[in-house]
Amino acid sequence: MQHVPVLAAEVIAGLDLKPGAIIIDGTLGLGGHTALILERTAPDGKVIGIDRDARNLELAREQLAKYGGRVRYVHSSFSAMNTLGVEADGVLLDLGFSSVHVDAPERGFSFQNDGPLDMRYDTQGELTAEDIVNGWSKDDLATILRRFGEEPAAHRIAKAIFDARREQRITTTLQLAEIISAIVPRRGKAHPATKTFQALRLVVNDELGEVEKGLQAAQEVLKPGGILAVITFHSLEDRLVKHWLKEHLEFESLSKKPIAPGRAEVLSNPRSRSAKLRLAKKR
Repeated sequence: MQHVPVLAAEVIAGLDLKPGAIIIDGTLGLGGHTALILERTAPDGKVIGIDRDARNLELAREQLAKYGGRVRYVHSSFSAMNTLGVEADGVLLDLGFSSVHVDAPERGFSFQNDGPLDMRYDTQGELTAEDIVNGWSKDDLATILRRFGEEPAAHRIAKAIFDARREQRITTTLQLAEIISAIVPRRGKAHPATKTFQALRLVVNDELGEVEKGLQAAQEVLKPGGILAVITFHSLEDRLVKHWLKEHLEFESLSKKPIAPGRAEVLSNPRSRSAKLRLAKKR
């Protein structure tokens, strides 16, 4: 399975990797960044790879098998990295959902193909997107669409969902996308349902809460001089990280502005176009 790590060269340079370094990859995915980290920290550098998705961990084990015991695999959220008894030279958080999730219709993250309204990273979690869409009040739906999706048509979409579910339970991604498309005109390249799907994903997985707790956990595990690298994919995440770093004087930002992918990367990997990398050193 092919997976292209975003901003790979910038992450590797920013982490200032040396042989023997201990790095926590809090969002292991398929191990793209971790493989590069292991190459740069050879022969004895180690990575603690954390992922909420058990399937990702299985796939990463296959991809990283040649590195043997240099990788420790942890099925958990990165917000719990401070419970692992590790002091780290660097922490990487590649936020958002991976191409593995987008390309798996049965996980319900995308409306590109029909699938169940699920959206859980950890399939053992209780709350699904279907639960929210069919069970939450119209006002609560509008609130999350506005807050977590930054959706201008939040109230209209919430009303359309509310009216549709009175006729029939909404259970699939295409069902929901069609309800939204019927009332919100398409402008530009983005599908009218994009912001709604983002909002539902963030709420199902408590992503912003996890980011805040994860940053705090990273502060606890990093050694003095250790590097924190965070890749974000939308403004809500980036603002949260930016403000957190400003408020925590234990960190020195290593660039005035976030690092964006170059034109060549965006052309070769369109999913990287909204990525931003922030780097900070623990004092």
